[in-house]
Amino acid sequence: MVDNSLVLAYLGDAVYELYIRKYLIDKSICKVNDLQKEAVKYVSAKAQSDFLEKMFNDNFLTDEEITIIKRARNHKSHSSKSTDIVTYKRSTGLEALIGYLEINENVSRINEIMNYIVGD
Repeated sequence: MVDNSLVLAYLGDAVYELYIRKYLIDKSICKVNDLQKEAVKYVSAKAQSDFLEKMFNDNFLTDEEITIIKRARNHKSHSSKSTDIVTYKRSTGLEALIGYLEINENVSRINEIMNYIVGD
């Protein structure tokens, strides 16, 4: 079992982005430039931070998930050139949660979270 929050975030980033890319392709967006513009609405640190805040406000997350997010959010990491440190750490927390769920093969919960994010 992987216990390093940043490793979980690394994996979660890939799983999250792949889900978003598939989702956008399923929406019949066929131009790569259009796909990229739409993807940024979901995969940017700001967007991920906003989605995570909404999940907290809606009590969507379990206590275990909150613990994973907080552990990742509080983990010492480098700063981001494109966003403030708080936004960056929140997005890292969401990515770590997705990575944790992926490692534990909890695909149904990943789908619930991602459907919540994309509004389905």
